[in-house]
Amino acid sequence: MNEALFSLDIGTRTVVGVVSVLEGDQYRVIDYEIKDHPDRAMYDGQIHDISKVTEVVSSVKETLEDRNNLTFKSVAIAAAGRALKTEKISVERELEPGQTITQEVINNVEMEAIQEAQSQIEVDKRTGESRYYCVGYNVCNYYIDGVININPKDHRGNTLKVELIATFLPHIVVDSLYTVVDRVGLEVLNMTLEPIAAINVAIPQNLRLLNLALVDVGAGTSDIAITKEGTVISFGMVASAGDRFTEEIAKSFLLDFDQAEKLKVSLNHLDVHTYTDIIGMTHEKTTEEIIEPIKPAMIQTAEMVAKQILEFNEKSPSAVFCIGGGCQVPGFTDLLAAELELPKERVVIKPVETLDKISFDGQALKGPEFITPLGIGVTAIKEKENDFLQIMVNDKSVRLFNSKVLTVSDALILVGYHARALLPERGRPLAYTMNNRSRVLKGGHGTPSRIFVNGSLAALDYKLKNKDVVHVEAGEKGSDAKMNLNDLLRPFEFVFNDERLKSKHSIRVNDLTCDLDYDIQSGDEISYEEMRTLSDLMLFRGIDSKQVEIYVNGEIATGDRLLQADDIVRTRMIQEMPDITEIISEEVIQDIEVDDFVIEEVEQATSEEVKPVIIESYNYELIVNGQPVSVKGINRKMVFVDVFEYIDFDISKPQGILELTLNGQKANYREFLKNGDVIEIYWRQMKGM
Repeated sequence: MNEALFSLDIGTRTVVGVVSVLEGDQYRVIDYEIKDHPDRAMYDGQIHDISKVTEVVSSVKETLEDRNNLTFKSVAIAAAGRALKTEKISVERELEPGQTITQEVINNVEMEAIQEAQSQIEVDKRTGESRYYCVGYNVCNYYIDGVININPKDHRGNTLKVELIATFLPHIVVDSLYTVVDRVGLEVLNMTLEPIAAINVAIPQNLRLLNLALVDVGAGTSDIAITKEGTVISFGMVASAGDRFTEEIAKSFLLDFDQAEKLKVSLNHLDVHTYTDIIGMTHEKTTEEIIEPIKPAMIQTAEMVAKQILEFNEKSPSAVFCIGGGCQVPGFTDLLAAELELPKERVVIKPVETLDKISFDGQALKGPEFITPLGIGVTAIKEKENDFLQIMVNDKSVRLFNSKVLTVSDALILVGYHARALLPERGRPLAYTMNNRSRVLKGGHGTPSRIFVNGSLAALDYKLKNKDVVHVEAGEKGSDAKMNLNDLLRPFEFVFNDERLKSKHSIRVNDLTCDLDYDIQSGDEISYEEMRTLSDLMLFRGIDSKQVEIYVNGEIATGDRLLQADDIVRTRMIQEMPDITEIISEEVIQDIEVDDFVIEEVEQATSEEVKPVIIESYNYELIVNGQPVSVKGINRKMVFVDVFEYIDFDISKPQGILELTLNGQKANYREFLKNGDVIEIYWRQMKGM
């Protein structure tokens, strides 16, 4: 016969010890012992008084050893599912433009989401390590650029978002169980979760392809496990169960808690119940009469359980198996079926009697409340694995709870190695504004971290074994973004009327003039003006394009012509000042109307002798460029161009555009003058000339 296995279910109300052995594929129960806690030493599956719990465990152990003439050195145990904490979390990651989403990227985002969920619960601030084991998680949805995607692998996008539910077990639960076991002189042979232990016997592996839920309605909480596609996908817990029903009975019928508990247990197999209340009066009531006042609590518990199942599973499962003492209260499974909108026959109680391949040497255990104690032993025998994997991560020893397939990411999560540290880190960006528009220059790409398991390259989803050695080789950060003004603006040079100019000018940083070799700093405000076309150049130089001809590299060009590096640009004025002799030439004078001159002709009507023409003499007192100018005895009316004969103003070599004003108004060469006129004559300078 194989060596007998000792297993313990340390529950909130009782401790159940089971001695069993595996014979072939049959799990044979040799003996079992059940003892209640004398005081409330445990709450919701968590040990609060280690000494009191140790006393009960020691009593169960010694009783079984004495009765079966055995000595136990090790024990299989389970952590209460009711101690589990569940968090729903979503994390969105920006992707590089055009990046293909690989499995490694998906794993990394999932790992980051689990760590974020973990931080929502509690992380040791001194060490950065988690105080919780992640015992499982279920991805609800992926999103690419905000749109749901079933499988993002090989897609492209700007963002990848994962939404998942992660379940955690506090270290303190595991540590306190180990302490109790150690105090009674035992070593832990195997440790599992109570929901896993229960599901291992209630829902065999061949049924887990189906979408099924297991609900353990215990004393303080109702624990939930869900299977799909061959595995357990999620765990949950609601803080309402059998004790709440008991409390309602106690309040409704004036009973102490123990009496109310006994009355509750009898509801499942008696139609009429007799009890004595705390006043001493004896009553007789039917099951229906007792259930009526506790029905609101039953409905609320069913609602809470159904809500958790729907949240984790996103729909109603195909069927629900109920275990634990609380589910035996008549009508509870019907209420749960109604909340899940399932037929009543799809929500059923799973008692020990329905389990396959389990036998008893003595009196058989009966009822759904003993599924978990049996499952702890079955799980220990079948798995034949350590309860924890001992892994080395970067020379640090860590212990991973062996409740599921464990990967490198699980080990890194436990030691607080953040997922983002695995990705290539860009250098610091450079943020600035240019002509009031925000710009960001990204830092250089870094090199990613590399993961090694036992000296060989591995990925985050690499499945770990006991004693594996994990080493993470940190990547290198990319270079910080750096750029000077010349790199940013890249102005080119060209020649304008023998002067070298740059295409960008009036360059200022934070309202100060800067050289092009200035290194841009984050937050800088940069401004500049630019000459892109010949029209921009003329405007910059203050030249009227209509008064000049523009030549680029020897060829005439129009204002919309784009400037290019090393262009040679020249201008030639269209209207140049003619010589005075040209201005007052015969042709000009002929253009002046004769009526404007005072000419007297005297002809003798009676003879052919022509008398000489008498021409009147004119005098002018003028103000030219602020100086008085006197003109005496001119024999005709003066026109504007005559002034040049009486002033010192060289017009033989144009020095710009000649400006003429008469009494403050723009004048022309042929305009007649009168005594007292005020005249201004000057060259208007053009930039670049």
